[in-house]
Amino acid sequence: MAKENKAVEEKMANDPSSKIEAIKNLIFGENIAAYNSEFEQVKKDIAAKRQELREYIEDTSKELHQAIDNLSTDVNIRITELEDNLADKADMLDSKKVDKKILGDLLITLGEKISQK
Repeated sequence: MAKENKAVEEKMANDPSSKIEAIKNLIFGENIAAYNSEFEQVKKDIAAKRQELREYIEDTSKELHQAIDNLSTDVNIRITELEDNLADKADMLDSKKVDKKILGDLLITLGEKISQK
């Protein structure tokens, strides 16, 4: 213990910041190195998990954008189909609908033919 105290005193004389380190070493000894090692490992684990999370978020974002693009395309196709279907139905109704003027003229003609006989 005397050698350690002498080494500590020599370090304190040379560098004020080493005084703090020397005091830490005397108080905590080897435990501080173990704690530092554990903290470093925890920091590395957190950094790795953060990177995994960023990659997962990026992948999810890409998948969502692709799904939105696919949905947008599908909706546009369906809207176009509905517009075409509606136009076909409108054309079909126009062809089935009787024009009032033509019907009126036909009825007048029919009435005249009946009255002539």
